[in-house]
Amino acid sequence: MSRGETQHPSVTLKLSGHTAIVEPDRFTPGSYQLVVDGTPQSHVNLDNPSELFFEYIQRIGHVIDLLGDPGEPITAVHLGAGALTLPRYVEATRPGSRQQVVELESDLIDFVRAELPWDKRAQLRVRHGDAREVLAKLPAGLHGSVDLVVVDIFSGARTPAHVTSREFYELTAPLLSQRGVLAVNVADGPGLAFARSQAATLSAVFGHVIGLAETQVLKGRRFGNIVFVAAHTPIDLDWIPRLLAGGPHPAKVIEGTELKQFMASAQVVTDETATPSPLPGRTVFQIGR
Repeated sequence: MSRGETQHPSVTLKLSGHTAIVEPDRFTPGSYQLVVDGTPQSHVNLDNPSELFFEYIQRIGHVIDLLGDPGEPITAVHLGAGALTLPRYVEATRPGSRQQVVELESDLIDFVRAELPWDKRAQLRVRHGDAREVLAKLPAGLHGSVDLVVVDIFSGARTPAHVTSREFYELTAPLLSQRGVLAVNVADGPGLAFARSQAATLSAVFGHVIGLAETQVLKGRRFGNIVFVAAHTPIDLDWIPRLLAGGPHPAKVIEGTELKQFMASAQVVTDETATPSPLPGRTVFQIGR
């Protein structure tokens, strides 16, 4: 059968109406990509879940690696599931970790479970619903005990407005343990107005924030992803050279004075002023319909 005739598994998601497709990675055996509404959302290697593909996911992976002692189990909450790339990574590198995954599209989880099953031994609970609504209902026992909260929420190619505001981040703050960090994936393009406002908003809620991205993205020269890491306590400065060394290259970390300069006069986002993340051009992903 020719490549053009190949039918990849797909499903139409009931809530959004988007089409989700699982495509094999032609270059890495055992690896697959989840594409939703034409946007690549996840890449997983079923044979080696510790292998991360997307640049921003690799950067979050490096942050995870620096939590506590190597291999030590952690407690994690993932807002936005995709194909559960990071929950798989945590289980592979920190067996025995307790993880909660929140996903709005329940049929997406069912689809991923069927097409890209994860290790049944993982202590992984999936909660269905809007991330913000579920946050407000999480068990009180999680408050102050979570080592990692990941915010990677997309509807198609955009992050919905209601999960970008100060009020939203204030719901995540009580979860973090003394050593806990919040990792937020922010997608933005030239000018970086959205990313700057997210940095300002996170800084209004958390005492310590750093940004991590490819150099040209931080300069606003191309559309891409910035990972912001926020915490209640100072982020270990020893992390910075290790995050830089971990790549992907070229990489840059902004913190302290440089982060303040990056934010400049950006305003804190509230529920009243929140907007979705900017829509990338089709050439960013080069996936045809």
